[in-house]
Amino acid sequence: MKKMLTLLVAIALGAVTPAMAETTLEKIARTGVLTIGARTGSPPFAFVDAQNQWVGFSIDLVEQLILPTLSKKVGKPVKLEKKESTPPTRIPLLASNAVDLIAETMTDTRSRRDSVDFSLTFFVTGAQFLVKKGSPIKGIKSIAGRRVAAQQGSTNARIIREQAPKAQLREFPDQPAAFQALAQGQVDTYTNDGIQLAGLKAKAPNPRGWEIVGDFYSYEPYGMALRKGDADFRGVVNNGLMEGIDSGKFFDIYEKWFGPKGELPYPMSPDIKKFMIYQAVPK
Repeated sequence: MKKMLTLLVAIALGAVTPAMAETTLEKIARTGVLTIGARTGSPPFAFVDAQNQWVGFSIDLVEQLILPTLSKKVGKPVKLEKKESTPPTRIPLLASNAVDLIAETMTDTRSRRDSVDFSLTFFVTGAQFLVKKGSPIKGIKSIAGRRVAAQQGSTNARIIREQAPKAQLREFPDQPAAFQALAQGQVDTYTNDGIQLAGLKAKAPNPRGWEIVGDFYSYEPYGMALRKGDADFRGVVNNGLMEGIDSGKFFDIYEKWFGPKGELPYPMSPDIKKFMIYQAVPK
């Protein structure tokens, strides 16, 4: 009888535990803190500046658009905490509840959607190559036999393996390590999303010594990642971004970082702007 009672209690506890699990919104309401994963060396999306401040486009989107919407939703002020994330660590950080949202240069892909959910797209780019000026590498068709650096866990590394199997792919934990290998001649090129390469080139000691080459060989829509099935939290994140797009504040933040006087001039094309506005239209 005692064994049966123990079994029934275990079954009952097992049945209610999932329902009792704390949601992201409940956690934020309890703690008053939103914890995001972001990069420290990916200008202008997220990086540590000369004043040792952790800043960037994606961080501004969270602070100025998502945080106010989130505070209104939970009925109290919400503080922002930041933790460093990289391609290999960002999904484990979400899964372990170490962060609530990944706010960096993470491409929304079908395979990643098996593990996480994404917000609406907040930036669109494509993969290219960074080379020393005068390099014979001109794009993905000219990397056979060449030493190609990419970040671990990135979509770029996967595509290089698939589309250029004769390239000598070498994966690095983050962008600074990959660029250092390129600068030291350990690899012939570094591949990443074009906008990230542009940021890296702009911050290099000798920007004119580097070139970004090749047409886009991939389509890279960036979204903010969150835990799978967290529909209520995803709704708040999307509402913040949509309200920012609708009010024009999103484009002001974009102009701050990517406009003519921004950290990295990178004009938004009319087609991309139409796409952003379309995402904010009530469906």
